[in-house]
Amino acid sequence: MMKSRRLALRALAATGAAAFLGSCATNAPQDTWQPKGPNAKMIDDLQQPVFAVAGIIGIIVAAAVGFAIWRYKDRGQPIPEQTHGKPALEITLTVIPALILAVVGVFTFRVIFDLARTDDTQLVINVTGQQWWWEYDYPVQNEWGITQPIISSGQLVMPVGTKVLLRETSRDVIHSYWIPALNGKRDAVPGRVHTLRLEADAPGIYAGQCTEFCGLSHANMRMEAVALSNEDFAKWVAGQQAAYQPPAEGTLAKEGESVFLNQCVRCHQVEGLKRADGTLAIAAPDENVWSGAAPNLTKLMSRNTFAGAMFNLLRDACRDDVWRADSAEFGAKYLAGVDETCLNVNDLRAWLRNAPEVKPMYANPALLADTNGKYRGMPNLGLSESDIDKLVAYLLTLK
Repeated sequence: MMKSRRLALRALAATGAAAFLGSCATNAPQDTWQPKGPNAKMIDDLQQPVFAVAGIIGIIVAAAVGFAIWRYKDRGQPIPEQTHGKPALEITLTVIPALILAVVGVFTFRVIFDLARTDDTQLVINVTGQQWWWEYDYPVQNEWGITQPIISSGQLVMPVGTKVLLRETSRDVIHSYWIPALNGKRDAVPGRVHTLRLEADAPGIYAGQCTEFCGLSHANMRMEAVALSNEDFAKWVAGQQAAYQPPAEGTLAKEGESVFLNQCVRCHQVEGLKRADGTLAIAAPDENVWSGAAPNLTKLMSRNTFAGAMFNLLRDACRDDVWRADSAEFGAKYLAGVDETCLNVNDLRAWLRNAPEVKPMYANPALLADTNGKYRGMPNLGLSESDIDKLVAYLLTLK
């Protein structure tokens, strides 16, 4: 008996130590205790005292329980005096928690209403969740130089010190948008529009994660918010609205454009891309993808991620250089985009070779016929290594 008790205590101590050590990190981009904007700061200002009070109460309760276990362990002694039937004690132990919860509730309601404000927002971005990526649609807003809609994915780009209004929805199941450093989470629900306000204090990249289970690749449905100075944001807008530049004739990239037209344009849109007869190439993802949409790849290499932000477009060293850049240098490094020297070619090639192999899409490919031939996620296109070479060369021109 004593041996089994010692083993149980050791297991409990090991579990506690593992949990404690697992909570310690020097590089935790989704740390809720490090707010980087006023909305997240409101949440932090609320949770800090609540956590402190809860911690103190937790210690008192744990000590009381431990003392009772030790002091009143059954040794054959009479049952100790019971507290049941003592109204003064019972009322006290009811009123104190009620008062604590009332105070917490008052401040919580205030923060919730403050976070729900939308009348002071300055920039609107439509956010759409889908298995398993996020789409960002910037409607025309002349005051920001957005004279035509901008559609992107993976990374939401916003100006620093600006109250940004996200209008969230979903094309398939419920998702949840969460950038811990900038605000709390908000569900994206099919057929509804929920709002969330973001604001960043300084230029940088802020990581997030879908927090509503949404299928096989829920854990791989990530997002990043990129904050730029107003000047750099204006450059980003101009770059996103720049006209499509076709690859030069006789190049590998030009051959890749043909592969893209034959294979990828069934789902993915590249604004300004034309077929050999001069007509615009218009994607038809509604015919091929379960949710009827696929990421717009028009300026793919102006982003740092792909495949729902699961993979980095930049090699580790180049990505670290952008992530760790100080505020003064960040904008220029981010706007430089991705070139051949920094491209994470291994992950990109693996994705083009067989996407479902590196990111779970559907549980059983044999059930594909039950969905009228439509895929949930990107299918295996059966590309040859030569086609992949050409596609990589072409994708590098999309910036």
